[in-house]
This record gives sequence, structure tokens and C-alpha cells, in this order.
Amino acid sequence: MEELDGEPAVTLIPGVNPKKQMCFDWGPGEMLVCETAFNKKEKSEMVPGCPFIHIIRKDVDVYSKILRKLFNESHGIFVGLQRIEEELTGKSRKAQLVRVSKNYRSVMRACMEEMHQVAIAAKDQASGRQFSSQVSILSAMELIWNLCEILFIEVAPAGPLLLHLLDWVRLHVCEVDSLLADVLGTGNPSKHESFWNLVTILVLQGRLDEARQMLSREADANPASADMCRILGELMRTMPILSPGNTQTLTELELKWQHWREECERHLQDNTFAASPALESLCKIMLGDEAALLEQKELLNNWYHFLVTRLLYSHPTVKPIDLHFYAQSSLDMFLGGESSPEPLDNILMAAFEFDIHQVIKECSIALSNWWFVAHLTDLLDHCRLLQSHNLYFGSNMREFLLLEYASGLFAHHSLWQLGVDYFDHCPELGRVSLELHLERIPLNTEQKALKVLRICEQRQMTEQVRSICKILAMKAVRSNRLGSALSWSIRAKDAAFATLVSDRFLRDYCERGCFSDLDLIDNLGPAMMLSDRLTFLGKYREFHRLYGEQRFSEASSLLLSLMTSHIAPRSFWMTLLTDALPLLEQKQVIFSAEQTYELMRCLEDLTSRKLECEEPDTQKLQDDDIEITKVEMLRLALARNLARAIIREGSLEGS
Repeated sequence: MEELDGEPAVTLIPGVNPKKQMCFDWGPGEMLVCETAFNKKEKSEMVPGCPFIHIIRKDVDVYSKILRKLFNESHGIFVGLQRIEEELTGKSRKAQLVRVSKNYRSVMRACMEEMHQVAIAAKDQASGRQFSSQVSILSAMELIWNLCEILFIEVAPAGPLLLHLLDWVRLHVCEVDSLLADVLGTGNPSKHESFWNLVTILVLQGRLDEARQMLSREADANPASADMCRILGELMRTMPILSPGNTQTLTELELKWQHWREECERHLQDNTFAASPALESLCKIMLGDEAALLEQKELLNNWYHFLVTRLLYSHPTVKPIDLHFYAQSSLDMFLGGESSPEPLDNILMAAFEFDIHQVIKECSIALSNWWFVAHLTDLLDHCRLLQSHNLYFGSNMREFLLLEYASGLFAHHSLWQLGVDYFDHCPELGRVSLELHLERIPLNTEQKALKVLRICEQRQMTEQVRSICKILAMKAVRSNRLGSALSWSIRAKDAAFATLVSDRFLRDYCERGCFSDLDLIDNLGPAMMLSDRLTFLGKYREFHRLYGEQRFSEASSLLLSLMTSHIAPRSFWMTLLTDALPLLEQKQVIFSAEQTYELMRCLEDLTSRKLECEEPDTQKLQDDDIEITKVEMLRLALARNLARAIIREGSLEGS
């Protein structure tokens, strides 16, 4: 089972010296700790040291269960975008890229909704605040992405640009919908305390049809203001707006809008709405009166809402190139010198200035993880907006950010699998980065190891495959799973380790008198040629199989060849000679005279070498009764067999 997400454990650091300082550095996924000698110049009392520290995670967002859904879903979108890149051409290309962008945003919004529900259901205030903060961050991310989609991906021209910006504001300033439901839920909406606030917000967002409906309710409930409501409602109805399906030109729209604006000014000068300050304020807003707009600061909430409302009623045909002038002046007017811009303000301002690189830079600084900038940059790169921006260390911005994001994913026990695809789509440094990260993955389970191995094999990473197989083979040996260890060493094509495992098999055979993992040994096939010892193991097992099938002649020839060809280790010769005893004692002659002489030579060679290698005072072979008995039995059996073989061969020649 894979480990579950949780808080970092408190780790005891033994031997921490309070007179020294702890040094920290980021490692792959966590913080590395080392103790350093540090002499202070100024004398001061040393604070008692504590041998406890917290392991600190760099990419904490990957451990959020809800954000994991964001990472998983966006991974599929990312991979799909890389696959369809070759098919994207002309108008279909732009439409496809916009669709991909909307898919990313829908994933963000779904994640934000779930996080919001979790925040509401949180049992303690600290958790609630933490989730609410995450909701705010996700909301800001979607706000920025949506604006980038409008300006950089859709590249909306004058006219449609304002419609997109209106949709942008309506989507992200959504409190009006709950307020609308609250007001309409009462028996008499026009008497509701928030009625005029609601109508004002609807006008500020350009939702004039809904504002007219609310004014008609006011007219029904208050006959004295019915005429004023009717006139203002008619002005709302006749306001010229360039709709998506409209074929009129921008010049025609501007002429109609100028006529309409003059009509609004005439009613204001004639004091048509003088009896109702609320209606008069609405008329001023529709004229784009900046003072009247700034009076509604609380309802506007932020400067970019103020900007879009100002454009709607003052510059409805604004061109993209002029956006940054209006954006900067709107920011200055809305803040009024009372406060300085927030990081979000700077990011949005950079977008309005069409400074893509500044948007990415500001987002990289402000946001807590690389998910946003990596995916946005990749999408903008597919829009061919970043090709000219190469970094000084050889990689472009897209690849750099994808590498950083993928590295963060590799800090997680399961999300690392997503990171593989991001590395795959980094043409310059992706492969080498993937190799380095795969080598650092802790192979806690065999299932995880097989996943890593499959990834390496698919990408022909020979060295990594060999390394992983060696690690798994070593683990198997330590657990005394010799069959698994042998299969891993064969897969790694590691002759030395295969020899070591084969020796363990032979040692176990000597101790237990039988082989384990017979299926594996019986089916070695060409793999047994990896090392001499493995070849011997396979052939020795074949000898036992032939003997079991009573194919004694073939078994004897194989046994003798194992010794005379020096494939068998000399330490195993006595075992082989002992295995020859039953064949020597068979009724029929199995070994020929020549073969028997070879066996005798091997036995004498073995015993004489043992005597030479031992110290004179030990005389182990002579003192070991069992060994002496074996040697004597072998000599006797060999002598008998030799006599029988000579007689048999002589009689055959005579006949």
C-alpha cells in the first residue's frame, strides 16, 4: 500500500550541539539538514538547543487531496494538447486552443467549488481559514487565466473585446446572483433594503435587461416614480451594444451610441430624475460619470470591475492597444492613493499591458506552486507567443517552468507518475531530468518498482533499468527470495550478481538437498548464458531432471562434462562426485572406463588440493569422518565401476 498524505513527522536529530547552528538546503521534495560549526563574533549567551526539527516540504500543495484532483485533471488536458498540436491549423487552431483554455478553467472552478464546500464544513476555524484562503487563491488564478484567455488566446478585437470583459467581470463578481435571489424571494422586492443596491450592481455589470425588470417592479409598487422608471428603462433598452451575431460596423455602433448618450444627457439636464436620487445616480452611471462610479466603490469591489463598467459606458469600442491606459488610470482612481497595488493588481495590469512575460514572472512570485504558470505558459507557447523568449541557461521559458512543476510532482508518492509526461514534452532537458528523478524514487513496494521499470523500459533508459533491477535483486536476496533475486539479476543482465545468486542457490541445495524455485531454473533458456555459474546452475538442474527421468547415460555425460569443462566451481566438485555414486552403483555400466578415469582424476585432484591448502596441524579432511567416508566410498565405487567397464568393453571388443 502507498503511504497516505499527512503532516510532516517531527524528527529527532541525535547529537545536535546547541553551540552549533543547523544548516538547511532544499533536496528533492524535502529539506536537507546538516550541522555546521559557527563562531559568533559578538559574545552572547547561547540559547539551549533542542534536538527536534520539523521536516519541511517545499511543494506542500501536492499533498492537498482536493488540489490533487486539479493536478490529475489538468494532466489529461496537457497531454491532449501536446498530441493535437500537429493537427492545429488556421481558424480551427484558435478555436481548439480556446477550448483547451476553457477546459483548464473548468477544472479550476470545479476544484474551487469543492474547496469552498470543504471550507464551509470545516470543524475548526483554523482549517476553515486555510481552505478559504485556498479558495481565494484558486479564484485569483482563474481570474488571471480568464483575462489571459481573452487578451492572448482569443485575441478579441474592438467591440467583442468589451463583451468578453463584461462576461469576465460577471463571472468573477458573482455575489449579485445571491443578492438577486434574496430580493426576489420577498413578497415586495422594491421594499427590500438592498433593492437599489441590486439595481445599481446590475447596471454596473451591464445586465440592463434584469435592471429594467427590477425597475418595472418599482414602478408597479410606487406610481409616483413610474414615469421615471419607464424613461430610464427605455434608455436601458435602447442602449446600443455590439452583440456577437450583429453585423453592424464599429462606426455605426459609435454613431448610435453617441445619439443614445446625448439622449441620456438631455434627460439629466432636464432634471427628469431629480425626484429620485437613486434613478438619477443610475443615469449618471450610464453616462460614464467617473465621480458617480467612484461613489459605488463598495458595490464595485475592485478596480478592474470599475474599469470594465467605465469602458462600457464611456468607451464601448475600446481597442486592445488602448486597454492599458484605461486600466492604469482606473487603478489609480480606484485606489486614490489610499493603498498600494496588491500582487494580483500587478498581474492583471501586466496582462492589460500585453506583457506576457511579466504576467508569468509576477505569477511565479505570487503563487505557491508551479501548476498555474507551467500550464498557462505551455498554452501560450502553443499560441506561438513565447518562441522568441529563451533563457540564458539554454532552455526556453516553457520548458523551464514545466521542469520545475514536474520536479514538484516527483516529491509526491503517487503524483510523480504525472510528472513523467511533463518531462517527456521538454525536448531539451526533459529526458536527463527524468532520468535523475527516476533514480531518486524510493522503491518502497515491488508494484511501484515495476511502474518505474516500465517507464524506463518504454524510454530505452538502459542504465536506469539495470540500476532498478539491481536494487530489487538486492532486496530480494536480503529477504531470501532467491527466485525473485535471480529473475531481477537476469533482467538487469548483471553477470556478477547472477553469479552471486546462483551460488546462494547451490549453497541452499547443499544445505537442504533440493532446489527452490524450480520453475524459474527449468525455464532459464538463453538467460543461463549470462554467467558461467548460472550456466552451471541450469545444467546441474538439467542433470537432476535427466536422472529423475532415468536417462542415466545422458545424465552421466552431462555430470562429467560439468566437471571436466571447469564450469562447475571446484567447491562443488564433491557434491557432483557424490551425485555420481548412484550412477556408479547401477546394475548396468553407465560410465565408460575413460569416463571413470576422468572421475578418478577429478577426485584425486580435489583431495590433493585440499591437503595442500590446509595447515599441517589442522588436517581437516583427514579429521572429518564424513568427508573421509565419502572419499573412500567414491574410490571404491569408481574402482568397481572401472573393473566392470573394462570387462564390458573387453567383451564387446572380443565379440
